[in-house]
Amino acid sequence: MRILRVSRVVADLAQAEAFYRDALGFRVKDRFDMETILHLGDEEVALFRPAAPGRPYPADSRSDDLWFQHLAIVVADMDAAYTQLSQNAGWRPISKGGPQLLPPENGSVRAFKFRDPDGHPLELIRFPAGQGRPVWHERRSATPFLGIDHSALAVSSTARSAAFYETFGFKVIARSLNHGPTQEQLDAVANARVAVTGLRSSETGMGLELLAYDPPGRPATSAANDIVSDWVTLAGPAGEVRDPDGHRLVLM
Repeated sequence: MRILRVSRVVADLAQAEAFYRDALGFRVKDRFDMETILHLGDEEVALFRPAAPGRPYPADSRSDDLWFQHLAIVVADMDAAYTQLSQNAGWRPISKGGPQLLPPENGSVRAFKFRDPDGHPLELIRFPAGQGRPVWHERRSATPFLGIDHSALAVSSTARSAAFYETFGFKVIARSLNHGPTQEQLDAVANARVAVTGLRSSETGMGLELLAYDPPGRPATSAANDIVSDWVTLAGPAGEVRDPDGHRLVLM
């Protein structure tokens, strides 16, 4: 099963659409009464405003909380992307001190985490030569933003979550253990120590990334209309399930 898109619950559809368009280079693919589908390169994000929005995104959220789910947006030029983001209002940083350069053992990528106007986490990521999928060194764009590499989920157990996603056709393609001062700055989590596991179900489109912090953060307790309640849409038999930590999967 391949990932079709990631959906995010928002409080104001027009405001969210404008932010993703102006700050991050997304373009509208389809627009409906309660939903806008955006694309960046070949990848899609849907912004959904329920008829009765639920609770706002928890103001004290951390990167290790088990409801954490970000989108990793690949950029061709980190400085240009960060400048364009900074020229727009409504977002707030997660990472401290701007974009961070991870050490060689973690790929030497530059990354920056932040939150959109509704509180959903996002990441800008720049792969150096020889790192990341070839598409990120081949794709061209009129903006610094190229597309979405993966959606990352905070999990309490790598083994349990990997086994769950394997039933949907995802395979482990990469593993690393990230820790140290740079990871602390990136996540704004003191003494951050996180096992990162990359998953893919196809050669194209988005992948998933499991983030197992030691220790794990708070468990997820959300209703489907809460702003925090993102979901991943997969091509497959119709239905909806939740993974072991409560992240939603919609099959269609």
